[in-house]
Amino acid sequence: MTNVVITGTGLYTPEHAIDNAALVAAFNAWVDSDNSAHADAIARGEREPLAYSSSEFIEKASGIKSRYVLDAQGILDPQRMKPKLPQRSNAEPSIQCEMATSAARQALAAAQVDAADIELVIVACSNLERAYPAVAVEVQQQLGTAGYGFDMNVACSSATFAMEMAANAIAAGSVKRALIVNPEICSAHLNFRDRDSHFIFGDACTALVLENSDVAVAEERYEILGTRLVTRFSNAIRNNSGFLNRVTDSDPMALDKLFVQEGRRVFKEVCPMVAKLITDHLASLELNGSDLKRMWLHQANQHMNDLIARKVLGYDPSATEAPIILDRYANTSSAGSIIAFHLYRQQLVAGDVGVICSFGAGYSAGSVVVRRH
Repeated sequence: MTNVVITGTGLYTPEHAIDNAALVAAFNAWVDSDNSAHADAIARGEREPLAYSSSEFIEKASGIKSRYVLDAQGILDPQRMKPKLPQRSNAEPSIQCEMATSAARQALAAAQVDAADIELVIVACSNLERAYPAVAVEVQQQLGTAGYGFDMNVACSSATFAMEMAANAIAAGSVKRALIVNPEICSAHLNFRDRDSHFIFGDACTALVLENSDVAVAEERYEILGTRLVTRFSNAIRNNSGFLNRVTDSDPMALDKLFVQEGRRVFKEVCPMVAKLITDHLASLELNGSDLKRMWLHQANQHMNDLIARKVLGYDPSATEAPIILDRYANTSSAGSIIAFHLYRQQLVAGDVGVICSFGAGYSAGSVVVRRH
């Protein structure tokens, strides 16, 4: 039987951070400008005035206090309110490739693995900066890995879905080592003029090295006891941006070409689905919630994480049992649960069991149960 282990993790964090106060100041400045421009229509009752945002509203709704982004200046400009990233020539590494290779080198160093020994590279994230060539193949070239690579997108669940793909490839014997990277530029698909969501996302990139345990050399390793995935179609989280926009003559700048969601509906429908996924997955491995030492959950909303953990564990989780990183990173889509795993696993000892779980648009959810070796 082939045992698959996680032997290295990496994290790329952008240098720019925006706290709630700065984000709110830019948003409210835009609200003042927009309300002023439509003052007559507002006075006639033909248009509702836009409402201010606030740091208190953001933290109460989500638990988010700050976020890292690739560009803060463009986001905080009330006349622009989106990151400003210069277009690169085809001869330059792509932005996501740069993010991925930075995180990947950390993961490779932790695993004590040479890039040339990696046989599979998966770039898994919610938005890819181009259709082709695959960013994964570009990362393969930049790092000098062997074998093959491909891109995949299951929105916020991309990392755990990629973990199953990589683990299956290793268990089947087609590769011995795989690299997964999750370069998320979430600020580029966020509508910073939507009061209900302008605070949700940040940018980051994570990396994981998975290996056949027979060839692993790193002292710290986490055996993958099992993976389980689930999808269920829903329009409650959606982004309609795509290559057909130009031929359907739809407005490429329309609001539905950015992130949109029905927040309360998502909360109501996703939380029980994810809790059941984890509970059923644990039962299939002859485990239950009391066996978990750590839950590295998708970092979208603290209230969601608290409810899911409570349903699985049977009690309110401590900050140690279900660590939160979204307070300073915000929602980084597929990277969130891996950031939590990267930053909050060192206290575990041999035999301790934890679950990495991500969930989001689709709906989709992935559960990966691991045990400290």
